[in-house]
Amino acid sequence: MTHAIPEAVPGSIDVGEGRSARRIAVRSRPGQGPGLLWLGGFKSDMQGSKALALDGWARDHGRAMVRFDYSGHGESGGDFADGTIGRWLQESVAVFERFCAGPQVLIGSSMGGWMALLLAREIKKRQEKQAKASLAGLVLIAPAPDFTEELMWKNFSSAVKQEIETKGVWMRPSDYGDGSPYPITRNLIEEGRNHLVLGSAIDLGCPVRILQGAQDPDVPWQHAFALTHRLPADDVVLTMIQDGDHRLSRPQDIARILAAVAEIG
Repeated sequence: MTHAIPEAVPGSIDVGEGRSARRIAVRSRPGQGPGLLWLGGFKSDMQGSKALALDGWARDHGRAMVRFDYSGHGESGGDFADGTIGRWLQESVAVFERFCAGPQVLIGSSMGGWMALLLAREIKKRQEKQAKASLAGLVLIAPAPDFTEELMWKNFSSAVKQEIETKGVWMRPSDYGDGSPYPITRNLIEEGRNHLVLGSAIDLGCPVRILQGAQDPDVPWQHAFALTHRLPADDVVLTMIQDGDHRLSRPQDIARILAAVAEIG
């Protein structure tokens, strides 16, 4: 007799109060642990190919998985232009605390890699308070910690910087999605400075697996190297994919991601 495999359950959580309140869309899949928590990238959403591949793997292996959209992304409420690293971190913490139980593998892509590091730090603080969920490890895909400063602001031209400082926003051309320009706000840049992690050691006390494409035009491989130098040497593995781009969503890339998740637990 075969048992039907439960599908991911749609849900939501309200984060913030008053004018800053927003409804965050969540998909949670019941299953065994360690559970998986997907943290997407900047301007990405939980219906992307990597997130869906991970959800399919979780389904096939009876594993719990949670994925969600940050405010201003995908199915969640809120305006993208209001988004900041701190705002999206607040949402990530809220989803983790509401929907996750037991050991969790945080899987972060691009900006989600930065979010995973910040969330892991918050989880570590909360473990002393007998939280219902804990940290099993991190899988970081083309991680972009500190990207608002290191990959955006420091590389912007004087004209772009002046536009952001005077107008409060610059519409950045895009090669992704529908190709429409998207806003880079002064608030995103300035608030991001409150969450920089590459200036000091990052000791999370768990295994970390990093996958990086050597041909990544958005997050250079040197950025992944800078991150590994901030992590403890033990149980940190950086996999360089020589012909890989930023998306890392080809079948062979997906296979590497799934292998890294399986390796942690």
